[in-house]
Amino acid sequence: MFQTSTREITFDEFLDWYPDGYGRYELYDGTIVEMQPTGTHEQVGGFTDSKLAVEIDRYSMDYFIPRQAFVKPIDSFKSGYIPDVIVLNQSGLESEPMWKKRSTITKGETISLIIEVVSTNWQDDYLTKLRDYEALNIPEYWIIDYLGLGGRRYIGFPKQPTLSIYRLVDGEYEVQQFRGCDRIISSAFTQLTLTAEQIFNSGT
Repeated sequence: MFQTSTREITFDEFLDWYPDGYGRYELYDGTIVEMQPTGTHEQVGGFTDSKLAVEIDRYSMDYFIPRQAFVKPIDSFKSGYIPDVIVLNQSGLESEPMWKKRSTITKGETISLIIEVVSTNWQDDYLTKLRDYEALNIPEYWIIDYLGLGGRRYIGFPKQPTLSIYRLVDGEYEVQQFRGCDRIISSAFTQLTLTAEQIFNSGT
């Protein structure tokens, strides 16, 4: 992750600046940050994306996984994120004011599931994005920490690969964690037969 801007900019300015078809960038409190994921990071994200896409097709779910979409935090004009995987409700896209022109989601109810694959900047996933996704009332948020990089307060000690699933309950996230051969339990994908280990091993 590399900082690329020297002055604070708004989210709209960020979208105007964003290079078409080249690189991956996010905006944190007015600062443009270039994301440079590793190959294994992309393998884990791609594997998870493909498994969920199969479920959507198999059960004719009203879901859609975009190639890339921005999520704009609530009440913020200087931040915007590109999740590693985001599952949208097709029926909610018509009410999204920035979707058609900006590929941007502003309402939590349009999102069924959001997934971040942890890199060395793990604090963004466990602190900043968790806070902002919770405030948006996104019903389900996965943090795939396939290398066990997160802080002890989040994944325990000794550290080990952990998949944390946060579900919104009365406006606050509650977490359930999965490791090894634990079968993943998802509210968005109730028929999913996938273990944490299968996801972690996709990056090896």
